[in-house]
Amino acid sequence: MQNYLTPNFAFAPMLPERASGSHVWDENGKEYIDLSGGIAVNALGHCHPTLITALTEQAQKYWHVSNLYTTRPAQELAQKLVEHSFADKVFFANSGAEANEAALKLARKHARDHFGAEKSEIVACVNAFHGRTLFTVSVGGQPKYSQDFAPLPAGITHIPFNDVAALQAAVSDKTCAVIIEPIQGESGVLPATREFLQAAREVCDRFQAALILDEVQTGMGRTGTLFAYEQYGVSPDIVSAAKALGGGFPIGAMLTTDKFAPSLSLGSHGSTFGGNPLACAVANAAFDVINAPETLQNVQQQSANLQAALNQIGAEYGVFAEVRGMGLLVGAVLAADYANRAGDLVKLALQHGLMILQAGNHVVRFAPSLLLNDTDLHEGMTRLREAVREFVG
Repeated sequence: MQNYLTPNFAFAPMLPERASGSHVWDENGKEYIDLSGGIAVNALGHCHPTLITALTEQAQKYWHVSNLYTTRPAQELAQKLVEHSFADKVFFANSGAEANEAALKLARKHARDHFGAEKSEIVACVNAFHGRTLFTVSVGGQPKYSQDFAPLPAGITHIPFNDVAALQAAVSDKTCAVIIEPIQGESGVLPATREFLQAAREVCDRFQAALILDEVQTGMGRTGTLFAYEQYGVSPDIVSAAKALGGGFPIGAMLTTDKFAPSLSLGSHGSTFGGNPLACAVANAAFDVINAPETLQNVQQQSANLQAALNQIGAEYGVFAEVRGMGLLVGAVLAADYANRAGDLVKLALQHGLMILQAGNHVVRFAPSLLLNDTDLHEGMTRLREAVREFVG
């Protein structure tokens, strides 16, 4: 097929034709087990019937009315997010990057409103990932993504992830926000320590800065709770969500408290498609399934099963040095003999009918459906074992 898209993506050598649950079929009829979940987006697998029904019903009512009007789907989704989190108010966007952009803008505006223009600095982590807008890619702390777009926004300091002393040293009276991913997904599936997030909460309180938690990848049940912060004993000021929020339909959200929300005053920020009724209708349906106790219990159970299977394969072939993660966001760190070859293993897995991901050059990442069943997990691990056998051979 002729590629008419810009060359910033490297597409896999298969073209999906249809999908259901954790299964994908290409145009040639070959079937794949999907343990990548569209990069942690397809929380309920592909084409979940409840989501199809929600999308179809809303599509027969109306698609778009602009933010001159609110809609019942948007208000109902916001209510669910508020009632099941720390938040009091929600801003809807279309992606994780947009949700993070809104979070960072809110933090700066709140600081300016209450403390003046000098309180504008942002503390973020090295090797973080917060999106591809100029602001969010600058905050992300990975020069490979940002350096070609200089000059970059100023007032951003990066510290080593999980370094409490560096965090405490970096925050000052000029800091308006600290932004952290509970798990650094793109950089190796590296969970934050409890001490690090609790230190972030304490230092933000001390200097009256916003604690922003980027839960674009970890939110919506991915770690076994609706949001990952619930497992750390901290309450953030702002949270970004996207990916799994729409179960595959594009939507993002910024959640915040009544303390911070008023700074997002009339006309200060906006989004043409944010809160789109189609997206919100699907997200409402997805939320109900994701937040069901049986779904969250399945995440915990299949997390244990997946990690056990990966450890077994690692021990059998000496290919993995460590298996880490939370819930169904799991990374298998390649052993030293196979360092920087994660992409090779991902390609081999695809040849064997398994869709997985890489997180950096040294970690193979898994982000399957939260509804993953034993049969699909077993078949996926069988195919991974075949790919690993070829990989190490």
